[in-house]
Amino acid sequence: MEVPLDLTLKHLHDVIQAAMGWQDCHLYAFHIGDATYGEPTPSAFDGHRTLRARVARLRTLLDRGVDRFTYVYDFGDDWEHRITVEAVEEAAPGVAYPRFVDGARRGPPEDVGGPPGYQEFLKAATNPRHRRHREVIAWHGGAHDPDDIDEPIVRLRIRRIAKRRHAGQRARAAAGGPRRA
Repeated sequence: MEVPLDLTLKHLHDVIQAAMGWQDCHLYAFHIGDATYGEPTPSAFDGHRTLRARVARLRTLLDRGVDRFTYVYDFGDDWEHRITVEAVEEAAPGVAYPRFVDGARRGPPEDVGGPPGYQEFLKAATNPRHRRHREVIAWHGGAHDPDDIDEPIVRLRIRRIAKRRHAGQRARAAAGGPRRA
């Protein structure tokens, strides 16, 4: 993915959800050093205070020397992703960001049971002779090819985010500049 530096962690979460094919049905957190960013709740998760992902921007992290951090989605399934900023470049004129560049393999289905559950799902979903094949295909709503990223759909989801972001920027500019959340 190529994302703008002014992207908030909440919006990065949205990009990851779109790339993985998930529906944003669960809590998430970014672990950056000793800090946790996500959607703060009245009670602390794991005894730690969660900072607002809606206000933390990638540019601020990079300015602090942070170019790697962890994203966790669905605290029951515990999908853990290591996020690495590979390069910082000037934005290309006329390109809407975020932008899908390349990828491989389809994301696991929502609520599949984390990495161990996904391994079991794959065994059953990809083997028509498996005793649970019909059951998992019915649960999933159809066939699952883990090697097919379904690039057109991923590109469409990311373009929708870029369009919403661009529309929001135009609206803020028309209203007289940036506003604070």
